[in-house]
Amino acid sequence: MPQPIYQTQVDQLKVSVFASNEEMGQAAAAEAAEILQRAARERGQANIILATGNSQLSFLTALRQDKTVPWTRVNVFHMDEYIGIDPQHPASFPNFLRQHFLRYVNVKAFYPVNGQVGSIEETCAEYARWLREHPADVCACGYGENGHLAFNDPPFADFRDPVWVKVVRLDEASRRQQVGEGHFQSLSEVPTHAITLTIPALLAARRVLCIVPEARKAEAVYRALRLPISEECPGSILRQAPHAHLYLDRDSAASTFGTNL
Repeated sequence: MPQPIYQTQVDQLKVSVFASNEEMGQAAAAEAAEILQRAARERGQANIILATGNSQLSFLTALRQDKTVPWTRVNVFHMDEYIGIDPQHPASFPNFLRQHFLRYVNVKAFYPVNGQVGSIEETCAEYARWLREHPADVCACGYGENGHLAFNDPPFADFRDPVWVKVVRLDEASRRQQVGEGHFQSLSEVPTHAITLTIPALLAARRVLCIVPEARKAEAVYRALRLPISEECPGSILRQAPHAHLYLDRDSAASTFGTNL
């Protein structure tokens, strides 16, 4: 397994920096695989919440290639979905997971967030119920370019949110990120609202792996680790989570830990 080139702890958050995006993804996948193996061995099944987006590809690739995980005993959840998007659209998050992960492994069950429904309130309540019935052994998340966790954007994030799943209006920075990653051709194509797991739902997992590569995330990493813990940078809350582990590559760590790693 790849070894970090630098390790530290920021408040209660363990931080590991790797030489490359690929090595970072492999190391995070190895930790996730170990958690899933142990849960399946101890309880007969395991539950994982996965993030989507280009920053997660090295992790998802390494995890789907891990033959030690008893995938037929693993339930897969994810974090968010645009309201009203075509389920076959390349930017649909369940579709993203099917294309980059689920078609490679035969899991016990996949629970997609459905953005194509008549009653959004019922959809949110149902997904929250599924999450509580299947407590997550591991949540694999990332930081958005604006520091968001799932779609809990800085203007609307709530560290003490009373619900686990809700509708949110998307910050323009999040919408522009989706264009920048190539999922939409223009800002006008990006939906304005989404269903998201809230921050308490994400942190309820027994273990949280935050996987944040690439230079475009360096500023978000700096704000999350060096500025005060605040809903202005939702990712900063992980500094109060001793069960979390932040995985960085050299590029995403540069603004925080220097360029000479």
